[in-house]
Amino acid sequence: MSVLELKGISKHFGAIQALNDVSLTIEPGAVVGLMGDNGAGKSTLVKIIAGNFPPSHGTMRVQDQEVHFHKPVEARESGIEVVYQDLALCNNLTAAANVFLGRELRRGVWPFRILDYATMYKRAGDLFKELKSETRPRDLVKQMSGGQRQAVAIARTRLSDARIVLMDEPTAAISVRQVAEVLNLIRRLRDQGIAVILISHRMPDVFSVCDKIVVLRRGTKVADKEIAKSSPEEVTALTTGALERA
Repeated sequence: MSVLELKGISKHFGAIQALNDVSLTIEPGAVVGLMGDNGAGKSTLVKIIAGNFPPSHGTMRVQDQEVHFHKPVEARESGIEVVYQDLALCNNLTAAANVFLGRELRRGVWPFRILDYATMYKRAGDLFKELKSETRPRDLVKQMSGGQRQAVAIARTRLSDARIVLMDEPTAAISVRQVAEVLNLIRRLRDQGIAVILISHRMPDVFSVCDKIVVLRRGTKVADKEIAKSSPEEVTALTTGALERA
């Protein structure tokens, strides 16, 4: 059974057609590279999956159940988590505080409920171990490398029973060593049966970690194939329009 199925997804903003009849199926534990030039429709597609806005046409199914999201919290309740490019982390807080941001644990009885820091530190530490990250729960985010920051953002997706994690350019503007760390984090999610949609312009990253590649051009899907049956040269040709479709 597929974890996510899109059928005929289209989206227009007034006269602008951002997506045109996009269909896509993703299996549990699959890592799918979503590629295309700026304005190809990648962000629009991800925002529809994440519940930021509904499609103009088409249907979406999660775990074989048709869904209609009106806001991001509904997508999250269906097991869809997003790691945005800016990560949305608070620099002045610890790693654990960021993992639980907006979902803080409390103990005691109202009106004397207080934050349960001990449990949050332990749970965050367990998540970092699970991801095999060197990040520590009490470390301040402002003192972290790009790779560690990604680990915090990814650990946050593991608090819920995530089935799909959408990642927007996770390896942009970080060092080679940190890129390797982030790709390993993606592999950890895959090994736990979580599907990952990876938006990236970095061809080596996509071909290193993805099982399948989907290419959009001007809002239309022009490729949807196993990574082993494609090549960076083919993806470049599809992105630029030198090749119509694959």
